[in-house]
Amino acid sequence: MPPKGAREWEHWIKHKDLYGPISSVTAFGTTIIILHDAKFAVELLERRGNIHSSRPRMIFGNEMCGWEHFLASQPYGNRLRAFRQNFYKFMGTRATLSGFHPLQELEAHRFLLRVLRAPDRLLQHVRTEAGAIILKMAYGYTIEPHEEDPLVSIADRALSQFSAAFVAGAWLVDTIPILRYLPDWMPGADFKRTAREWHATVTETAEKPMRFVRREMDAGKYEPSYVSGLYEKAGGKMTAEDEYVTKWSAASMYTGGADTANEPQTVNTVQVFFLAMMMYPEAQRKAQEEIDRVVGSQRLPCFEDRGHLPYVEAVVSEALRWHPIAPMGLPHVTTRDDVFEGYLIPRGAMIIPNIWHFTHDPAVYKDPMSFNPDRFLADSPPPNPRDYVFGFVVDGKEVEPTVLFTPGAISHSYPYAASVEPRSPKHADLIRAVEHDHPWEQSSGASLQSVKV
Repeated sequence: MPPKGAREWEHWIKHKDLYGPISSVTAFGTTIIILHDAKFAVELLERRGNIHSSRPRMIFGNEMCGWEHFLASQPYGNRLRAFRQNFYKFMGTRATLSGFHPLQELEAHRFLLRVLRAPDRLLQHVRTEAGAIILKMAYGYTIEPHEEDPLVSIADRALSQFSAAFVAGAWLVDTIPILRYLPDWMPGADFKRTAREWHATVTETAEKPMRFVRREMDAGKYEPSYVSGLYEKAGGKMTAEDEYVTKWSAASMYTGGADTANEPQTVNTVQVFFLAMMMYPEAQRKAQEEIDRVVGSQRLPCFEDRGHLPYVEAVVSEALRWHPIAPMGLPHVTTRDDVFEGYLIPRGAMIIPNIWHFTHDPAVYKDPMSFNPDRFLADSPPPNPRDYVFGFVVDGKEVEPTVLFTPGAISHSYPYAASVEPRSPKHADLIRAVEHDHPWEQSSGASLQSVKV
């Protein structure tokens, strides 16, 4: 098993070199199967998904910390289908997604405004932008425009805890369930206190914004959102099951796990993008030239430009490939014995895809450690990574940034120093005009603070 603090995808890739594209270990009676071949993962987790798409019983993360209620932890069944059906109706088609384009454009432009005013707080601005979009969609919630937002802070805390809670093999109670009944005073029972603290975060994550929406609807001053739309459809009277699905699917939307949009993937991808632009200025220059050629210098880019920006689109694909947000995916469990490529996959086995290797396989992606968007513009481009995931100056000296990514179920870059500046006074004026054209709305934060959980 990976040692504490190790990057799991690097640990498991050693098994591929030793045992081939499918390897397994047994820990306390549980078979853990690691897939190092993308074709095998597609066959097992998609085409045979009715057998291998359930979720393992993660005692610590799911049952003790409370993540069992979120989409990413739902076993295959009616409740999972209800989650996905609601998501599909809300944002599952081109038509429904296009309805959110004005919001996304506005918040992207406000992101530029924040960066213009405080270029040294880039990573914070990325989180603010992503939170502003998802929270408005899910709850009709307006974040604090200039200060730390209470709901974004809750989500950040929850995601950090989630990443630590779901590292395969990290919590002994997952393989020896009886340990959850240890008295709190016994040596080795500290995990129980950790679970209680993290469970409180999970509860606040889901319950607080739901109560906010209900209170705003009762007062007749709510903004349309995913949650308010489901309440309206139910005529304000939901069954207990519908209430459950609404609450936890909305929480899944903004803490991650929704199929089509989520805050951590957005934050991770944008942070990786900026890091890559620092390390590979030639890619940055080519993207800028394409934007200048298509958009010009009289306005900011919009969604209508996207189809005319193939290199920029390739940059996005390469950012997703270069460092996927969940390098080891989330564990699946098989519900009955299966035989695949001569291997027996026993009922109850945990299946983990090494997504990081899928996107860094040198047989598929030439020179995989380099950031090279042009690979997706070739006559025969490699697979789109969406199929698997969804010079510099310091103190006057040119430096090569050190690329460090965190271990955990969700992996992101460690904080890095960056300062982003407009290329000309004209570009700066375009950004400043955003505030004039779209004045800041009053935050929902004050109202949220009075919501008790």
